[in-house]
Amino acid sequence: MNASQHTTATIPIKRALLSVSDKGGIVDFARALEKRGVEILSTGGTASLLRDSGIKVTDVSAFTGFPEIMDGRVKTLHPKIHGGILARRDEESHRRAMKENGIGEIDLVAVSLYPFAQTVRAGKDDRACVENIDIGGPAMIRAAAKNHDFVAILTDPRDYADVLSEMDTHGGGVTFALRKRLAAQAYGLTAWYDSQVAQWMHDGAAPRRHITIS
Repeated sequence: MNASQHTTATIPIKRALLSVSDKGGIVDFARALEKRGVEILSTGGTASLLRDSGIKVTDVSAFTGFPEIMDGRVKTLHPKIHGGILARRDEESHRRAMKENGIGEIDLVAVSLYPFAQTVRAGKDDRACVENIDIGGPAMIRAAAKNHDFVAILTDPRDYADVLSEMDTHGGGVTFALRKRLAAQAYGLTAWYDSQVAQWMHDGAAPRRHITIS
């Protein structure tokens, strides 16, 4: 199958990574994925919630072989995560790199970002606001959206039903049309999110100083 055929293909969902700040609907979605034979990877609080709800989950740290560190600041920033998301399935060099490095494909990513804007609106101090600047989430979102030829990216719980409906209609797969729509939404979200962080930093910045270096 050539690249253009892959691009427009309906891609089967076999492994999903779920890492959400907004837990609304995630248990039902994960349970529905599990019933459809999807392996579920997850992180931190999301993994605990799913496991407590009786859903089989593989922790990202077990998948990567590297623990979550620095109070959760570093957990999904790992080649086995981003390689699994970014790899083009129609590129021999990508498939070879995956095999050589023990990287498994990740076909669906569901992420909701740390509530930065809500934290600012609540009047929290600078430390709390900074800790609610999401790093790993936007990185995964952008990676999955870039590789929408092969990966579905979910950033809004209202889209869970659309993915499940397509999986039922298309033998466990998600169409290119839906993957592209979800990718466009994802880039819109990360653009908005970064703008909120930039505005907060700009509003709190000291006046610009001119520095002369001799």
